[in-house]
Amino acid sequence: MLYLIGLGLGNERDVTLRGLDAIKRCSKVYLEAYTSVLGVDVRAMEALYEKPVRTCDRAFVEQGVDAVLDEALSEDVAFCVVGDAFAATTHSDLVLRAIERGVAVRPVYNASIMNAVAGTGLSLYNFGKAVSICFFTQTWRPDSFYDLIRDNRKSGAHTLCLLDIRVKEPTVRALCKGIEEYEPARFMTAATAAKQMLEVEESRGEGVYGEDTMCVAVARIGQDDEKIRACTLGEMRRVDMGAPLHSLVLVGDVMEIESAMLATHAVKPEDFYDGDAPCQMLDG
Repeated sequence: MLYLIGLGLGNERDVTLRGLDAIKRCSKVYLEAYTSVLGVDVRAMEALYEKPVRTCDRAFVEQGVDAVLDEALSEDVAFCVVGDAFAATTHSDLVLRAIERGVAVRPVYNASIMNAVAGTGLSLYNFGKAVSICFFTQTWRPDSFYDLIRDNRKSGAHTLCLLDIRVKEPTVRALCKGIEEYEPARFMTAATAAKQMLEVEESRGEGVYGEDTMCVAVARIGQDDEKIRACTLGEMRRVDMGAPLHSLVLVGDVMEIESAMLATHAVKPEDFYDGDAPCQMLDG
């Protein structure tokens, strides 16, 4: 049996009782560690689970996971993911590969950013399609998110922006020489996302949003030090939300209760960087 177990968003104790029971039954425990990250070290998880946890990078999940599926043919194996069991399409692909091999799969669900974003005070019923925002480079500035935001804003819907995470990415030297060498981990900030979004609006010029458009950022959602701040998109370029992970919501039409909730998260003077936010361009 392959157990696909959502771990939630905060720390090792956010796993559900059902998920913990399954982990303790399993002979092997794997942790997918590239689509998101938990707010604690893997050692904290091992202490709670009372067994070793193997972390899996992108290469393992996409190319080496067949060995995990082979194990699951004859024993119980836990494949743990941050957030919900199906938080990323990668996890659906894993299930399809398991079914092809005749492996029984049992998911254990949990909270993810897709529902925890309601902590901003914005109603989940009023969200449109979520978008992903990637780090810009000098020569590559993907802007496909702009069209989806435009469609959302036509209907007055809010847009959840999922911000880029780059973990264990090979260096250029590694790609050229075939060696194992990785870039430092990078996590996009809400300030960088706001800056890139406004740059795209300036280049596209369709008036989908602007510096005065309201937005709300969330950082470390579900953790003890979570932070939620609402302000204009122009202001967000200078807001320091602290340590990762960050997400950003572009606010659409609001109900009275949503407006009142956003007011409780209004940005404070001490939230701003002294000067400009740090540059996060990959080759900047």
